[in-house]
Amino acid sequence: MMRSAFGAIAAILATTSIVFAQPYQPAPPQPVAPPAEVVVSQSSGWYLRGDVGYAFTNLRGASYFQGSNSDYVDFQKSALDDNFTLGGGVGYQINNYLRTDLTLDYLFKSNFNGSTSGMCGSCGPGFTSVPAFSRDTASLTAFSLLANAYVDLGTFGAFTPYVGAGIGGTHVKWKDLHDTNCSVADPSSCDPEDVHRGRGSWRFTYALMAGTSIDLTCNLKADVGYRYRHIEGGDMFEYALAGGPGYDKGINIHEARLGARYVFGGCQSAAYMPPADIPVYK
Repeated sequence: MMRSAFGAIAAILATTSIVFAQPYQPAPPQPVAPPAEVVVSQSSGWYLRGDVGYAFTNLRGASYFQGSNSDYVDFQKSALDDNFTLGGGVGYQINNYLRTDLTLDYLFKSNFNGSTSGMCGSCGPGFTSVPAFSRDTASLTAFSLLANAYVDLGTFGAFTPYVGAGIGGTHVKWKDLHDTNCSVADPSSCDPEDVHRGRGSWRFTYALMAGTSIDLTCNLKADVGYRYRHIEGGDMFEYALAGGPGYDKGINIHEARLGARYVFGGCQSAAYMPPADIPVYK
């Protein structure tokens, strides 16, 4: 019995000495999964745009020289009809918050209706001068060339609201003004119609915009917005038969717009790999 106990103790001591005699070997490092890639969307690039709109026009008034003297008077009535607009442009998205573009917009023919007061020489009894009023009709077309800048206010899902401003010029082309003077007492008794040749000119223009871009695809964005344009006054019609020339006092345009922007390279994305953790040895 004693001999067996001493044998067991000897075996344990021999095993322990063998274990402590082994050199220390650290555990092999465990493989670490590489960090996940983060996809970063492109925040800059060129784009093309196209827009249609409906313009609510406000003619700020019109004036002309009455008679052969320097009597400069206002039209008593001057109104311009509303009409559609069509435009396009090219732009560049500078970053996630700022973009610029150059646009060209056309305002379709808008009719003018006006009225003045004066004397009528051949519409009274016996061709005597009587108080009269005029019926004045014309039309205009215009196209604006504007340089614009926009601030995108952040993206919320597919929607990106923005505000913007533009500056440039508008070429306003007035068609001939047709002027008919009629008796106040008898509106059916009128002078023969006078025709004043229309004039055209470039005018300073500025614009203010607000709206929302809507992501349709990675390349295509819809644009729903409002634009205000102020066009300075300028030439309207020439002198004819002791009347004229005439000038308009400027045009304010309130425009509801619907458009689209095609972004080149909008579907491209850049893969960002975060730096690997640097092991620290103690």
